[in-house]
Formats: sequence, C-alpha cells, structure tokens
Amino acid sequence: MMTTAQTEQTDVFEFPCRFPLKIMGERHEHFAATILTVVQGHAPATTEVDVDVRESSSGRFLSLTVTVTAESREQLDNLYRALTSHPMVKVVL
Repeated sequence: MMTTAQTEQTDVFEFPCRFPLKIMGERHEHFAATILTVVQGHAPATTEVDVDVRESSSGRFLSLTVTVTAESREQLDNLYRALTSHPMVKVVL
C-alpha cells in the first residue's frame, strides 16, 4: 500500500515562478499573435514583451520563447495541452 507521501507528485518548482516555453511551428504571418492568444487564455498577464521570436535558418519555421508567470503545475499542464493540440504548433518544449 502506498503512503500519502508516495502518491503526492513532487514538484521541483516553487510557484509562482517565471517559466519559459519554447513553441515551434511553420512560418505564418499570424503565428506569434495566435500563440500569444492561446497562452493568454491560461496566463492572462503574458504580453508581447514576454515573447521572443526566432526564425529558422531556412526561414520555413518560427520558434517562440514565451515566458509566463506560472501559478501552478495544473496551469502549466493545461497550457501545454492547449499548445500541443493547436494546429499551428509542431513542438512544445
């Protein structure tokens, strides 16, 4: 039988904390704005200032680093699910 301590998920983060998300997708005119809107649905305080955009060497892909203020593991999990299920997103790290 497992004890309560064994069943509790150990979190390596202390919330709230600043948490960077790397989001990659094919180059699209509205990629950054669309992804920011998705992120703001889970982390409303996130603004354009929190987004760093980089283009791949071929110019075919965009990489966004979006730094959010994470309030909980649940918030991060929900944000990750929303991003990975978005049709414009190829990878989330």
